[in-house]
Amino acid sequence: MTAVAAVKAALRSQAIETPSWAYGNSGTRFKVFAQPGVPRTPWEKLDDAARVHEHTGVAPTVALHIPWDRVEDLEGYAELSEYAQERGLRLGVINSNVFQDEDYKLGSVCHPDPAVRRKALGHLLECVDIMDATGSRDLKLWFSDGTNYPGQDDIRTRQDRLSEALHAVYERLGTDQRMLLEYKLFEPAFYATDVPDWGTAYAHCLKLGPQAKVVVDTGHHAPGTNIEFIVALLLREQKLGAFDFNSRFYADDDLMAGAADPFQLFRIMYEVVRGGGLTSEVAFMLDQCHNIEAKIPAIIRSVMNVQEATAKALLVDGDALHAAQSEGDVLAANAVLMDAYNTDVRPLLAQVREEMGLAPDPVAAYKASGWAEKIVAERVGGTQAGWGA
Repeated sequence: MTAVAAVKAALRSQAIETPSWAYGNSGTRFKVFAQPGVPRTPWEKLDDAARVHEHTGVAPTVALHIPWDRVEDLEGYAELSEYAQERGLRLGVINSNVFQDEDYKLGSVCHPDPAVRRKALGHLLECVDIMDATGSRDLKLWFSDGTNYPGQDDIRTRQDRLSEALHAVYERLGTDQRMLLEYKLFEPAFYATDVPDWGTAYAHCLKLGPQAKVVVDTGHHAPGTNIEFIVALLLREQKLGAFDFNSRFYADDDLMAGAADPFQLFRIMYEVVRGGGLTSEVAFMLDQCHNIEAKIPAIIRSVMNVQEATAKALLVDGDALHAAQSEGDVLAANAVLMDAYNTDVRPLLAQVREEMGLAPDPVAAYKASGWAEKIVAERVGGTQAGWGA
């Protein structure tokens, strides 16, 4: 197989998971901006996700968020999974939510009140039940838990509470299921977040066992953080479970992947390729909110941006890079990476799509499909999916 053929094969096999919540209404702390045609049910979200997969060919799974995607019972989740399959999709990661209830003002699994901790743990275990019903492999945990003031609560005790909850959930997992632990530097807690960084997440996952992995959200770091170093290290330790791709200019902006710093996305994807992470063992997920732009085209653009970064990473001349590194030739080594990054891979990706029987330009194909006009005309009445502010 030629080098170009190998790159094309890797791009054809890539899978990027889209988030159900990105198809709904979202906004800022101050206002949610509703759009016509937004899904009203989890089923309509899957209809939209199917359009993304139809035009990109690499978005076969959809992440659910509970309770945002709650249905009547476990049988309903099984039916939702069947509905997804009928549209060429699968249900992916199940995301828990222990940050929106009034009870969670002082935390969830780290809360000082045992009753609140029991409530939060019950929800996490419910999410594992949903995984069983949908056939989902992964449970993603993100905790808004933390404190706003020194002395508000005991930092070490909160870690003990967190560990107890994580172990209880881990024990409930099936042999083919995984727990993905996400970290975030700050917000909504401003003094001390209980899972603030990759080291904290890694330490807990290391104690839990091989079915516990770390999630790297590209918007959850301090400015200037070398995210690709974190990726390389977690891959080396076989503890990288998933990405939440998005872009940030200032904090956790949740903008389209590759919009703010496409070079960073390339650097991350290079470490993924270098570390053997371009496999099903690492879930490549989008975690975005499209506040002012049209939902489906923005998601398609994000998928394309990840594809472009991946293609450039695959084009890095590994032999030339290794030779320059071995010789200590700093400029030559950097030039190898820059040559790959500066390559226009859009014609290559257009060829890949055409070979897959797809239109070369997914955004143009979506616009021509008439789906946007169809959902605006048909999705009248009911309650649009989204979250309030």
